Amino acid sequence: MSPRPVLAQRVSRFGTTVFSEFSALALKHQAVNLGQGFPDFDGPDAVKEAAWKAIQGGVNQYAPGVGAKDLRNAIAEHAQRFYGHAVDPDTMVTVTSGATEAILDVILGLVDPGDEVVAFEPFYDSYDANIAFVGATPRYVPLRPPDASHTTWWFDRDEVRAAFGPKTRLLILNSPHNPTGKVFTREELEFLGNLCAEHDVKVLADEVYEHIVFAPAKHLRAATVPVLADRTVTVSSAGKSFSLTGWKIGWIIAPPPLRDAVQRAHQFVTFATASPFQAAMAVALRLPDSYFQELTALYTAKRERLLTGLRAAGLQAFSPEGSYFILADIAGYGFADDVAFCRHLVTEVGVAGIPPSVFYGPEHRHLGQRFARFAFCKTEGVLDEAVRRLREKLPALKR
Repeated sequence: MSPRPVLAQRVSRFGTTVFSEFSALALKHQAVNLGQGFPDFDGPDAVKEAAWKAIQGGVNQYAPGVGAKDLRNAIAEHAQRFYGHAVDPDTMVTVTSGATEAILDVILGLVDPGDEVVAFEPFYDSYDANIAFVGATPRYVPLRPPDASHTTWWFDRDEVRAAFGPKTRLLILNSPHNPTGKVFTREELEFLGNLCAEHDVKVLADEVYEHIVFAPAKHLRAATVPVLADRTVTVSSAGKSFSLTGWKIGWIIAPPPLRDAVQRAHQFVTFATASPFQAAMAVALRLPDSYFQELTALYTAKRERLLTGLRAAGLQAFSPEGSYFILADIAGYGFADDVAFCRHLVTEVGVAGIPPSVFYGPEHRHLGQRFARFAFCKTEGVLDEAVRRLREKLPALKR
């Protein structure tokens, strides 16, 4: 008898993530790492002090499975304060171990084997894995780059309509979008909402970059659009808004029946999330408006710094409306694809980016091969050194 495979089929096609691979490569070659999207600076001192006080104060045992009461209250207050979104903290909120866990919980709670899930490409890589884990089928629709007729990234509405069918169960909507930086407009959300209503489809609205949005774009919470209100699970987290990615505090907000479905999955995935960090996150969400305004100003300056540098190095870099990533067109450099370009960038130029073709399904992977993704959630010195290296060596590669 032949030995059975070690790996279960559901994980057999997933290797090391592209983030781990390129971060290791950057370390080996002492490259400036603009690949993985985490800040190289800490969040607010007041929030870190609140975590320390919670630890010293004995907040160290299991939190309630749905999340600490004070944090759920703070999540509801934050939703009302920024979006006019009325949220019952007792029936509409679950705290999770980061947004990545929340995404898995939503898909586990709402999607069955054989169902179909619609999502936009390029996508956050856990979407594809989680859809596979539940035995569902993804239906991907590509976002297109700005062109003569579109000032921002856009989607073909006929392609979206064609992706929906009798087996469609869920739409994943990421806005502000990683990695294009697209911020979906009200008109786009209403179009998608009407399509979901027609097909009785639920929505996972991944809004982890909700406070990193650049004027004139404005983030609109999908759940506040009437046609989407009763069918949307909002996912967000502390990592991006407070530069505390290692704390892994996320949450979902949903109408009670949807929250119940997600909670049923969450209770058997992690059950509960780190108690002292939950206490600190309640403090973070109640920070004054000035904190959030300063965060936007900080990232606006970083965006402009890297955009200017990439363009000076000869790259056609697209200005994002939100998030902390920039996609640059790498056509004309003579490489077979984005992976080859990004490997050369690390080993020969000394700068790490991410090849975004890994964020596409097989059908549209070629669309991602003309881009490289760079993160600007870094200190000014790191951004400037990356730009210096790019300007010094990149133009020589142009054909």
